[in-house]
Amino acid sequence: MSHKENYKNSLVIKVGGAFMQAENAAMALLTSISALQKNYIVVLVHGGGAMVEELLCALNITSQKIDGLRVTPTEHMPYITGALAGTANKQLCGLAIRAGMSPVGLSLLDGKMCHATVMREELGAVGSVEPGDPTLLKLLAATHMLPIISSIGADNKGNLLNVNADQAATVIAQLLDAELLLLSDVPGVLDANKNLIEHLDTEQIETLITENVIRDGMIVKVQAALTAANSLGRSVTIASWKDAEKLLGLLHQQTIGSKISPLINTPSHKA
Repeated sequence: MSHKENYKNSLVIKVGGAFMQAENAAMALLTSISALQKNYIVVLVHGGGAMVEELLCALNITSQKIDGLRVTPTEHMPYITGALAGTANKQLCGLAIRAGMSPVGLSLLDGKMCHATVMREELGAVGSVEPGDPTLLKLLAATHMLPIISSIGADNKGNLLNVNADQAATVIAQLLDAELLLLSDVPGVLDANKNLIEHLDTEQIETLITENVIRDGMIVKVQAALTAANSLGRSVTIASWKDAEKLLGLLHQQTIGSKISPLINTPSHKA
């Protein structure tokens, strides 16, 4: 690894949901990312479920979900790949160019950065991923380019698989020993009085879920962040893409959003 890579920390930012169709918010976020690149190696990972839904509806294709995961018949993969690795990815790359950056649009299978396997047969072409080869990402990081990665992976036979974007971002963060920021349309985890909770551990999360303070979609977000924190051995942040300028607080070691602590803090040489 070169000296240029050593003096910067790595930051993986995951976006999805309504962000993909909120151009002004996307531009504000990408402008903030451009500023963060002075101090961080930044990688952007995205989903795009809303785009997939729109395309499937336009094609009169119905889909169902099991445990929050989209059942993906193999015959749907060309459309899902087109929506995520095509439309969503290239739109983000175009916005990054407008924000003055040099984007590189990728998927999880490029450079074999991730190894994907079928998660559960009943889900069809839905993949679970593990870290693979970091060479491509590290080469791009050394050139100050912005990798923008869609959550499409492939198994060792080259079959394309649809991967949950939170899991994809976690694995990319593992590859680079990076900080992970999960951005959605909420500022973080709120208490019963709608105030932001800046730090949360497993016990607090379980209590707030029991008390119905954390509920509905936030349960999924918090559990994804907790899983990621435990995998990485470091805190993971849930924050909003609507407050893009607040991301610049990272440059001054400020807490943004809600930090989810891992069950056990394992040593990390970048902590």
